[in-house]
Amino acid sequence: MAELLRRVRDVLHLAFDDAYWVTAEIAEITLPRFGAGHCYLTLTDPAPGPGGTELRTQVRATIWRSRYELLGPHFEQQTGQPLRAGLRVLARCQVRFHEQYGLSVDVIALDASYTVGDLARQRLETIAKLQERDLLARNKRLALPLAPQRLAVVSSATAAGWQDFVQQLEEAPYAFDVALFPAQMQGQDAPASILAALEMIRRQRADFDAVIIIRGGGSRTDLLCFDDFGLAAAVGAFPLPVLTGIGHDRDEAVVDLTAHTALKTPTAVAIFLVERLARLDAAFDGYGVRIHELMLQQLAQYGAGLERLGRQLVQASQGRVAAEQAALRQRLRRATEAPREALLREARQLTAQRHQLQRAARRAVEGQRRYLRHLGRELLRRCRRQHQRRREALLRRRYELELAAVRATARHALALSAATTRHAALDPVPLARRGYLHADSLQPLTPATPAGTVLVLQLPAGPLPVQVINPAAPRLPF
Repeated sequence: MAELLRRVRDVLHLAFDDAYWVTAEIAEITLPRFGAGHCYLTLTDPAPGPGGTELRTQVRATIWRSRYELLGPHFEQQTGQPLRAGLRVLARCQVRFHEQYGLSVDVIALDASYTVGDLARQRLETIAKLQERDLLARNKRLALPLAPQRLAVVSSATAAGWQDFVQQLEEAPYAFDVALFPAQMQGQDAPASILAALEMIRRQRADFDAVIIIRGGGSRTDLLCFDDFGLAAAVGAFPLPVLTGIGHDRDEAVVDLTAHTALKTPTAVAIFLVERLARLDAAFDGYGVRIHELMLQQLAQYGAGLERLGRQLVQASQGRVAAEQAALRQRLRRATEAPREALLREARQLTAQRHQLQRAARRAVEGQRRYLRHLGRELLRRCRRQHQRRREALLRRRYELELAAVRATARHALALSAATTRHAALDPVPLARRGYLHADSLQPLTPATPAGTVLVLQLPAGPLPVQVINPAAPRLPF
C-alpha cells in the first residue's frame, strides 16, 4: 500500500508540477489563532451530475503561515472583508499528495479583484431580484406619520450608535417613546438576528409609528450583513415605514435601498425625526397665527353683521308687538263671550242629565227590589227542600238503629240462655246423682298423666282434693 501511494504521489507530482489558477467557493475555513498558525480551507465547486442534479466537488486546501501573513491582509484591504465561508475566490494552487494525509492543494496566491467582482455581481443580482418583486419601492410608498414618536429601534444594546441616537432624542424638546429590540448587527448571524427582531416588531406593529435600524460606523466587512437578500426583502415588505441609519459614507447597503428613508448615521436619523417634529411644530405655530388673524377678521365681520341684525330685530319686534297686542285684544273679547255661552250650554246639559239620572235611579231601585223578592222566594224553596231531605234521612237512620237494637237484644238473649244451660250442666249435685264427679286439674287427664297429679273433685258437700296413683287403672263408678 505504501508503495502504491508513493507511486500516486510521483505521478501527480510529474503531471501537476506547476501551479494553476482555479475558481472555487470557500465552504469551510479555519483561521490562525492568536496571529500564528496556518489557514485551513475546504474549497468546493458545483458541477453538473447525472439527471441534471448538482454535485459539489470539494478538496482540502492550506495557506501556510508565511503566505497567509501576506495574502490575508492584502485580500482584506482589496475586498474590504477577510477570508470567510461563502466567498468565491480565484486562487493559484499547487496540487499535493501525501501518503498519510491524502490529496490537498496549497494556495500560493489570491486574486482579490475576482472576489470584488463576484460580490458586486451578487449585489446586482440581489437588487434585481428585489426589483422584480417590487420590494425596492414598496416600503417607500407607506405614509410616514407627520409626528413619528412611537419608535421601534433595532440595534445592539451596547453600541455607541444606539447611545448617540438616544442622547440626541433626549436633548430634543419633544417626547419620544423608544423601544429597543436588541439584535446582532454584524457577522454571519446578523441577518437572522435582525429578522427575529423585525418579527417581534411585526406582532406589535399597532404600538409603533416607524421602525429604526441603526448601527455605528465600521468597515465594509462589518456591514456586509446589510446586503443580505432575505433581510432586504423583509425590510421592503415590512408593514411599517423603516428608517435606516447605518454608519457608512461610501456605497449604500441593499437594506438602505429597500427602506423608506436611508440616512448615514444613527445621529442623522435622530436629527431627521427631531427636525420633522420641529417642522410640524413650526407649521402648527404658523397655523395658529393664521387662525388667530382669521378669527379676528371673522369676529369683526360678525360683529358688524350682529349690529345690523340687532337694529332690524328691534324694528321687527316693535311691529310684531303692536300686531300681537291688537290680536290679543280681539281674542280677549272672543274669549269672554265664548265661556259665557259654554257655561249656559253646560248648565242646560247638566239639568237634562240630572233628570235622566233620577229616572234611571228609580228604575234601578225597582229592578233591585224585584230581584231581591225573587231571591227570597228561591231561598225559601231551597230551604224547604233541604229540610225535607234532612227529615227523611233522620227517619231512615232511626229505623236502622231500632232494627240493630232488636237484633243485638236477640243475640244477647241466645248467648245468655246457652251460658245458663252450660252452667246447669256443670252443677256437681246433678252430676253426682247421675253417677259422675267433676274433676278440676291444672293439666289435662290422659292415660299418660303422671302419678302424683293433684285433682279437685266437686262433691255435693264441697271440693275434695285427691292424688292420682295409677292413671291406667279402670274407672270406678261413683
